Amino acid sequence: MTAKDRPRPDAAAAPKARFPALLDRPAQGASRPAPAPALARPQRPLHEAARDAARRTPPAGLGLDSEAVRWRMVARLRAEGIGCEPVLQAMAAVPRHRFVDPALANQAYEDTSLPIGQGQTISKPSVVARMLALLFDGEQARRSGSLGRVLEIGTGCGYQTALLLRLARQVVSIERVQALHERARTRLAAPEFAAGAGSPRLLWRDGRDGHAPLGPYDTIVAAAGGDALPPAWIDQLAVGGRLVAPAVDAAGGQCLMIVDRGPAGLSWQRHEAVRFVPLKSGTE
Repeated sequence: MTAKDRPRPDAAAAPKARFPALLDRPAQGASRPAPAPALARPQRPLHEAARDAARRTPPAGLGLDSEAVRWRMVARLRAEGIGCEPVLQAMAAVPRHRFVDPALANQAYEDTSLPIGQGQTISKPSVVARMLALLFDGEQARRSGSLGRVLEIGTGCGYQTALLLRLARQVVSIERVQALHERARTRLAAPEFAAGAGSPRLLWRDGRDGHAPLGPYDTIVAAAGGDALPPAWIDQLAVGGRLVAPAVDAAGGQCLMIVDRGPAGLSWQRHEAVRFVPLKSGTE
């Protein structure tokens, strides 16, 4: 065998080349490609910061269920001169949007009256707050820090009733329109509206007659106005008690009328102009 025919020493060890090379296993001797650099994500710090903030901050309610929405309403009332803290605290606690039609819920914390059906309305927050604050200026409320036993004429949607439950010892509320009475009963049965006065006594009857069996009342408040205050309300007002209701003024409009019963008898005061639905007799 000549030197030209003799195989080279490394010929037997050299692997046979395979074509094409497998993509998941580079050919022997081929250099491996350098790993690709990580993709740049300039927004990543923002995402991580938002995620960390969400972990640190507990949810405080969403939308109309947020306490912040109600406190903004309270701040506006305070700026308008309502300074009665028990009333402001109650209005911060009771969700007004639960008492109006869902289609109107986004207006619930504006200072406006809203329809509640059957030709009735829920009064503006400023009017409700003003009337409740006037009640707290009565002798009995100043002495005890509570509205005591309350007679409410005109349950309506039940919003003011829910506020009174936080401000009184007992609440009796009368509504003459059966559909409103039933709706208010359903709403106020929710556990979230249970407060210091417990469950209200809700009655479907003519509000002009009051409710003598549970009287006399330390507080009487009405959400409808007539030419004059019904005599039954005056008769059922306790000594030291206060009544606040709309009544016709000398110009033919409406104003808030305040009646106090002291040991020596009754005293009457006229306050600012208001506009309430008319006080009607009977039931429907």
